[in-house]
Amino acid sequence: MALEATDSNFDELVLKSDKPVIVDFWAEWCGPCRMVGPIVEEVGADYDGRVVVAKLDVDNNPAVTARYGIRNIPTILFFKDGNVADKQVGAVPKSMIVNKLEGLL
Repeated sequence: MALEATDSNFDELVLKSDKPVIVDFWAEWCGPCRMVGPIVEEVGADYDGRVVVAKLDVDNNPAVTARYGIRNIPTILFFKDGNVADKQVGAVPKSMIVNKLEGLL
């Protein structure tokens, strides 16, 4: 199950994590986001205990959205040791997300 990242808990949840973190930047009204959401949840279940999976609603969390320059959604940022290690923009198959994630483990 993906955790809810917000402007107030982002640093603690994502940047201070001792595990790789995937953050799915999304919005309720975004059709492609609704396609990617279940895939992100599935990846979270597959890698439970090894990776932190979070979702951040861009409409409700403008500070983090602006900090990372998110202009298109869905955007998935891959963090390792508090830094952005990779990025995926747009709806993609699960295999592309898994390949990027495997590179961080």
